[in-house]
Amino acid sequence: MAEDGPQQPQLDMPLVLDEDLTKQMRLRVESLKQRGEKRQDGEKLLRPSESVYRLDFTQQQKLQFERWNVVLDKPGKVTITGTSQNWTPDLTNLMTRQLLDPAAIFWHKEDSDVMDCNEADALEFGERLSDLAKVRKVMYFLITFGEGLEPANLKASVVFNQL
Repeated sequence: MAEDGPQQPQLDMPLVLDEDLTKQMRLRVESLKQRGEKRQDGEKLLRPSESVYRLDFTQQQKLQFERWNVVLDKPGKVTITGTSQNWTPDLTNLMTRQLLDPAAIFWHKEDSDVMDCNEADALEFGERLSDLAKVRKVMYFLITFGEGLEPANLKASVVFNQL
C-alpha cells in the first residue's frame, strides 16, 4: 500500500510528576487545617489522591496532537485535568476556574489488557494542548488517581506531530 507522503516527525512528550509543586500544594492544605482557616473563595485544594504533573513544551511550538500514551501497571483509573495556570504557587493559589474542560479519563479493567478512555474528551483535550503549545513553555496538570493507584503506577505522555 502506497503512503500519502513523508511522515511527519513525532515527539513523545512525557507528563512529569512535579514533586515540589505537589508538596507545596499539600503544605497549603495542611497549613489551612492547622490554623483552622478555610480556603479562598474558588481556590482548588489538592486532595490526597491528586498530584501535579507538568509537560515542558520548550521550543516545540508547532505541534499537532496525535494521541495520548497512557499506561497503568495495574487496574484502576486516572483523570488528567489541564490547568490554565502559569504557576508561581508561592504567589498564586490554584483556582477552580483555572481547571480546563474536558478532562481525559483513562482506565484499565482487571479482566482486560486494553487501556480505555473517554475518547471524544481525550481527543478534544489533546487538540487543545496543540493550541496551548503555541503560547506556553510549560503546561500543568492535576492527575487524580482512583481505585488504589498512585503516581508510581502511571506512565503518561502526549504524542505530537511536529509541523
